[in-house]
Amino acid sequence: MSAPGVLSFTQQGWEQVLAKVKRALVYLDAACAESLHWGCGSTRLLEAVGGPECHLREFEPAAVGGGAKQPKAVFVLSCLLKGRTVETLRDIICRSHFQYCVVVTAVNHAVHLTANHVPAAAAAELEGQQPVFEQLEEKLCEWMGNMNYTAEVLHAPLLLAPVAPHLALTPAFASLFPLLPQDVHLLNSARPDKRRLGSLSEVDATALTPELFLQIRCLVSGLSSLCEHFGVREECFAVGSLSRIIAADLANYAPAKNRRKTATGRASVVFVDRTLDLTGATGHHGDNLVEKIISVLPQLPGHTNDVMVNMVELTALQNEEKSQSMVAPGCLAQPKDAAAKALWEALLSTKHKEAVMEVRRHLVEAASRENLPIKMSMGRVTPGQLLSYIHLFKNNLKALVSHCGLLQLGLATVQTLKHPQTAKWDNFLAFERLLLQSIGESTMSVVLNQLLPMMKPLNQRTDNDYSPEELLILLIYIYSVGGEFTVDKDLGEAEEKVKKALAQVFCEESELSPLLQKITGCDSSIKLTFHKSKIAVDELFTSLRDIAGARNLMKQFKSVYVPGNHTHQASYKPLLRQVVEEIFNPEKPDPVDIEHMSSGLTDLLKTGFSMFMKVSRPHPSDHPLLILFVVGGVTVSEAKMIKDLVPSLKPGTQVIVLSTRLLKPFNIPELLFATDRLHPDLGF
Repeated sequence: MSAPGVLSFTQQGWEQVLAKVKRALVYLDAACAESLHWGCGSTRLLEAVGGPECHLREFEPAAVGGGAKQPKAVFVLSCLLKGRTVETLRDIICRSHFQYCVVVTAVNHAVHLTANHVPAAAAAELEGQQPVFEQLEEKLCEWMGNMNYTAEVLHAPLLLAPVAPHLALTPAFASLFPLLPQDVHLLNSARPDKRRLGSLSEVDATALTPELFLQIRCLVSGLSSLCEHFGVREECFAVGSLSRIIAADLANYAPAKNRRKTATGRASVVFVDRTLDLTGATGHHGDNLVEKIISVLPQLPGHTNDVMVNMVELTALQNEEKSQSMVAPGCLAQPKDAAAKALWEALLSTKHKEAVMEVRRHLVEAASRENLPIKMSMGRVTPGQLLSYIHLFKNNLKALVSHCGLLQLGLATVQTLKHPQTAKWDNFLAFERLLLQSIGESTMSVVLNQLLPMMKPLNQRTDNDYSPEELLILLIYIYSVGGEFTVDKDLGEAEEKVKKALAQVFCEESELSPLLQKITGCDSSIKLTFHKSKIAVDELFTSLRDIAGARNLMKQFKSVYVPGNHTHQASYKPLLRQVVEEIFNPEKPDPVDIEHMSSGLTDLLKTGFSMFMKVSRPHPSDHPLLILFVVGGVTVSEAKMIKDLVPSLKPGTQVIVLSTRLLKPFNIPELLFATDRLHPDLGF
């Protein structure tokens, strides 16, 4: 068997589920469906269920129950078994004819004890027992209507959606995003005056809302299971305030402490706050095809990391809008198709131009193997050329089925290259480069004034102009890359002009997008007055100021901006690159901003003694495995950069990038202006 990795961890968790699903009706929530989608594929689950009918259903209050000929149900859930989740379970079971129910949760029993306010000392005495699960088993029998029926409740670690061997995501935590200074004011509103927090640096686990703390503990529970699968004793490090809380919780998580006593391997887990560098997430400098695909194609319903690929080209239907809704969409995840998977991993690891050529090569080779009448053409790859190769498979069912995964990736490429938003990508890139030069040569007020002519209301915009959402992306880019700045009269005036122009743009939209509805608090453009719009924009600029000051607490990673000189233009240096270079700095100094989280008295004594004696503190480069977890999302380009950079700095070190989600520029305003950051919906 190959070395443990994110794929084997995910598949092992799903094997526990698959062992239970034979001839069952299976209910999945969205996050577990996404883990299955990337890790095994839904066909693997259908094979395990058996039978001619499709027995998969979405877990939701309105879900259809089981009929008289469906006595068995398996519920696969990413969340705590509490509150609304349990009510939904009860409602589905009560309107069904089940005699055998299995509930699988991705959250282990120890976290259920925490959620039910069981003190740590009492929880320690319950080792090996699972009273919360046992109580629910009794309830399941009660709801089925017979205490002699069979009920099982168990935990399986279904944390990850493995996108590639070096990259995995956590769909259940897609909304988790680092805190901003304005969140400190909200936390203070629930605290007495004497215990008010001065800044983000003072926020610890006890200061968080109960929901956010439990969300973090659920994540920590999954990460501890991952470290157990790897067989490692991990050292935890953090860059940023929310990362510090997560790292400290993993370091001191009781089940993890017990596990570490017998672990033989070693690893460093470094958590990094996304808010310290939003430039990389909103910028368009990532020369990667996959990044463009996920940015321009529509999102696959219920998913956070995959897209819909229009498959009508492979049918006899006309490529019209109504035809698209008749044909099931394709997608990027192809876990069961080795050839498509190889192409996908190549696309993640190459630049745009090479990736497009790689798609052509795979299509040509597949067509040749099937003896299809291919006409070879060299030179530049065009969408029309790729489409002509794809059409060869259209009337050959055997070839189409054999290469279905490859054809989905080929069509995703064609649709991206032809998409009008792809042409706009270069416009964004040109303007971002201009901004980088301006930031070095001018004040922030001059930079904002450059943006002013681009703020056009709907009736003055052409396809090449920026939409309100795109203007927000540019503003976030400006404030993140610029960092801390001096507030003066000129800046105040420039900001006021931009605010008024932006408020006017919002007001004149014919329809408000979901993001603008969230920002303005209005569900229709008719209700949005200039006064309401201006209030919303003022709050928005508070967030932008927070972004500019996000690195204020850093001593070493204070800037992502590299000024230009006589030989080089000004440029952006990603914070993640700076973190990785510091981890593997050959001089191995004590990290300044990469904070080690102690897991108990021994670590504290080491840290204390190191002030007087030569005791080496834990360092993130000490171990052969580095797990870098970006809290708040990561881009494809960033994951590739880390994967390429680590072996060049320290050959032999294995690196795995984990994050809450794959990011595209439009995600950042959604996450940044979310109203439920402190109160995530945990299903209860």
